[in-house]
Parts: sequence; C-alpha cells; structure tokens
Amino acid sequence: MPEIIDDISAEDRKRLELSGIEFDQQKRSGTFVQRDQHIHHSSSKIEGIEMLPLDIAMNKYGWLKDYYWNLVDREKDEYTRFVADREEKEGLRGFVVIARKGSKNIFPLQSCLFMQKAEVQTVHNIIIAEEGAELHLITGCTSSIGREKGTHYGITEIYVGKDALISTTMIHTWGENIDVYPRSAAKVDENGTFLSNYVSLKPVGTVQMYPVADLTGKNSVARFNSVVLAPKGSYLDLGQRALLNGEGSSAELVSRMITSGGTVIARSHIAGISENTKGHIECKGLILEDGIIHSVPEVEGRLKNTELTHEAAVGKIARDEIEYLMARGLDEEEATATIIRGFLDVRIKGLPDSLQKEIDAAIDAAESGF
Repeated sequence: MPEIIDDISAEDRKRLELSGIEFDQQKRSGTFVQRDQHIHHSSSKIEGIEMLPLDIAMNKYGWLKDYYWNLVDREKDEYTRFVADREEKEGLRGFVVIARKGSKNIFPLQSCLFMQKAEVQTVHNIIIAEEGAELHLITGCTSSIGREKGTHYGITEIYVGKDALISTTMIHTWGENIDVYPRSAAKVDENGTFLSNYVSLKPVGTVQMYPVADLTGKNSVARFNSVVLAPKGSYLDLGQRALLNGEGSSAELVSRMITSGGTVIARSHIAGISENTKGHIECKGLILEDGIIHSVPEVEGRLKNTELTHEAAVGKIARDEIEYLMARGLDEEEATATIIRGFLDVRIKGLPDSLQKEIDAAIDAAESGF
C-alpha cells in the first residue's frame, strides 16, 4: 500500500483490512486507492492488465468515451445525475481496469474506497476484459471510525468480452451513519462469465443497489452472490437482475440474509428473453432478533424454451439444531454462531481460492457479532 495512506489510525487500518485490503500487497496483482475525493495510487503488476485513474485513462484512450456512461444511464435517477453533475464540475474520480486479450491475474486487483473526512464521495469505474481474458477484482469500501455522517455514490460499468471472465467482490465495512448508493451494470459477450459477490456484515445506514447483468452473448453466464447482515438501524435494499438475451445464456442469483434488528429487502429478477436459457434464484433469510427480511424473487419467461426457477425461505434457527450441537459440547452461544457461520458459507463456482478465502475471512471476522 502506498506510503501516503500510512497516516491513518490503527482502528481505520483494521477496518480496511476487514474489507479485504492488503497493505503489503503480497497477494494482490494491483492496487487503486481513493481517499475521499483524492486518488492516491493506481498500478498493476500484471503484464496485459492496466489499472488507471479514470481521468488519465480517458485522456490516454479516446475509445473509452464509448464505454463511459454507456451501461449505466446518467439520467437513471437522482444519484446518477448527482455523480454526472459532480464529474462535470469537479473532474473524474474512480478507476479503469483493462485486461487485454488472453491476460490473466491469479491474485486479485484491489481497489480501496475510503471515506475519511469528506461527507460525500463519488467514484466512477469502468472494467473491461477483452477476448479470453480472466480478471479478478476485490473492492474494499469503508469509512473512518466514528464518522457522524456521510454518503457514497458509486458508478461501475463492466464489459466481459468473448470467452472472458470477470469476478468482482465487494466487501462493505461502512459505519452506521453512512448511506451508500452503488449503481452498476455488466454486459457479457459470447461464452463470457460474470461473477458478482457482495459481502456486508457490519452496521451501515442505508445501502440501495440493483446491479444488472445483460447476457447478450451466446452461452454467456452470470452469477450473483450476496451475504449480508442487518443489525438494528441498518436498512439494506439490495437487488440483482439478469437479462438472458443471448441464446443458451444462464444466470444464478443467490442471497443469504440475516437480520439482528435491521431491514433487508432482497430483490431478484431473471428474464428469459432468448432460446434455451436457464435461470435460478435462491433467497434464504434468518431472523435472529425482530427485524424485517423481505424477499422479492421474480422470474419472467417470454418464450417456451426458457427454464426459470426460484426458491425463498425466511425463518429462525431451529431449536433442535442448537440442542444437537450443545449435546456435543458447545454452549448455546457457540452452537448458534456455528449454525449461522454454516448458513453464510457460500461456495462460489469459478472463483480462485485466494478470493474465496477473502470472503471467508470477512465472514469469520464478523462472527463475534453473531
């Protein structure tokens, strides 16, 4: 991690580490750091993969203008309009990743989005994997400890080329007074694969997001995985949508939700638009303390050769499961934590071991709060 970010407290450093950020970068193939509205560092160690600040990339590659505000409409809502207006007045913030044809990174790139002093942070990211490339990215988002208020706005546009793979893993460690409004979309070409993983296990004010994957290519694939905990006072309005526009395309949307007093709304939508398409939605929720889990799964078939399914369940931990573990030597608290840990354990197909371990570590770090 660049020296310029060393002037943070031990508590903030720990929060960044909980968000998957590695300070020594030993198991990272590149790093981007944005603190408030200032970009401190951007680099890639892998030949064929560039990681650049958005403004520098736009000046370097004229063709990027066709990828900028292309998948996400700047007029989509008040939040996209706010970012677009701020970019015009104050300049571009965020990063661009370009994985050239056939390139691959085993260890993920990391992007650090850190709110320390500013009350508002905006970012606009563009991620491109050209034909046959494989790209893995982990984004750690956090705010300085003790922040009284703040709002984060993020725009992300993702392009998965023919036979390419992109995985994005976002770990949120925001504060209980931070409101977060990501807006993201992906376009997946022929035989391409898009993996989107989201982890939020700490208190937050409001999170509102509804990423969309447009599977335009033949036999393209999208998988969304969300693992969230809503403590008292947190409001998470989360969604994921897959448009099966390419023949033979498929999607899987998986959500694991826990409330310990907060609210989780899980919206999932798959539209079977083309021939021989398949999709599945799985939403499971646990209520530990009185809170709200509202699952809204939608499957939309538009022709006979599509196969779409969904399952949703919300409930409590079964008493007999707790008693079973207690009979084997665990106390009640340990038994409950063990069941919850198993509930959140989602194996993500196509993810490298190093990235799966980061997700597991984030869940492990939250166990004390279960």
